[in-house]
Amino acid sequence: MSAFIVLGAQWGDEGKGKMTDYLAEDADVVVRFQGGNNAGHTVEVGDKQYKLHLIPSGILYRDKLNVIGNGVVVDPKALFDEIDYLKNAGVDVTPENLIISDRAHLIMPYHKILDGIKEKARGKNDIGTTGKGIGPCYTDKMERSGIRVCDLMHKDVFEEKLRENIEVKSSIITKVFNGESLSFEEMYNEYLGYAERMKPFVRDISVEVYDKIKSGKNVLFEGAQGTLLDIDYGTYPYVTSSNTIAGGVSNGVGIGPTMITSAVGIAKAYTTRVGKGPFPTELLEETGEWLREKGHEYGVTTGRARRCGWLDLVILKSAARISGLTSFAVTKIDTLAGMEKIKVCTGYRFDGKIIDYVPASLEDLAKCEPIYEEFDGWDESIADARSYEELPENAKKYLNKIENFTDTKVSIVSVGPRRDQTIKVKDI
Repeated sequence: MSAFIVLGAQWGDEGKGKMTDYLAEDADVVVRFQGGNNAGHTVEVGDKQYKLHLIPSGILYRDKLNVIGNGVVVDPKALFDEIDYLKNAGVDVTPENLIISDRAHLIMPYHKILDGIKEKARGKNDIGTTGKGIGPCYTDKMERSGIRVCDLMHKDVFEEKLRENIEVKSSIITKVFNGESLSFEEMYNEYLGYAERMKPFVRDISVEVYDKIKSGKNVLFEGAQGTLLDIDYGTYPYVTSSNTIAGGVSNGVGIGPTMITSAVGIAKAYTTRVGKGPFPTELLEETGEWLREKGHEYGVTTGRARRCGWLDLVILKSAARISGLTSFAVTKIDTLAGMEKIKVCTGYRFDGKIIDYVPASLEDLAKCEPIYEEFDGWDESIADARSYEELPENAKKYLNKIENFTDTKVSIVSVGPRRDQTIKVKDI
């Protein structure tokens, strides 16, 4: 039995979808524990590419149970659009291979409206939200006015809560932001339709996952965003609205931390981020553009260009500490092939001192000057490598540096986007 976590160790976009798909081969259950359809996971199997946003990446295996946990916020329209997309791609999604927590909160149309108008009202101080309603839904959850999946299953309860919320949200939208009033009947009837379709998928997933672990099944917990987007430990306020770190699993699924056996941090071989905020190792000249184009660094959900920079080992060391990572899976090392020299950040110079952690204050982080160690690159393409021994010696030195600096082993190396372009280095 194993219950292990796969999560992003940087600012997201590390390749979690591919790694979850790869590791799911040895799992019986794959669980999403936080986030919503603001995530974008791309998985390539053979000559087919799948883009997932809400459904766990294990759905591409016919014999796996996939779980959407209570820590996830669910947009029913997005859910069923994704189910239909997968069906058209030849992937069946049924209550036999997908279950949804009855405690998960629902994204409502007013959440998306508020997301958009609040972001616009921030002006130059905008956060860079995807506009999917994620933040406002989590806000309602915390202020105890949210609507959960279990509420949708009870027509009278749903009607009462929706009426109360529409009254409040309409007042905010019309009086504060000069928007249009909301229609109760239209929203009510739309969501009753979702209720009928969703009902067969709904379970108490805490019970389901607990029983699977206790019966000796292998359970994989899939994170949606990266460590530096965590609501507590990320570069606040340019973060998501949930806990993306390993600690989010217990809250987002309903199982105790003592049941977790390992945690794998997915780390890109360089660093990227989307949107605003300090980025110590960012490359603003032609090297950064080269990485962006060669690595196809554009968002799955938004299409936005990602900012690119050298690998920041301070970030990886912080991620290992915060989530108790037991290993790293390093992706996109093939993108670096062809570079004569490659740098990695091994510390920040801040206020006359050298630190090896990410400070809480964005003002402090913006003052951090990266300290670099330079490595010789490698010319040869490594996309066809299928074992650690086939990797260039300079690539091995690069990976060893990650291990030694973070005191965390590298268990997997990805040399391309496909499932078969994955090298297992050590047992996770």
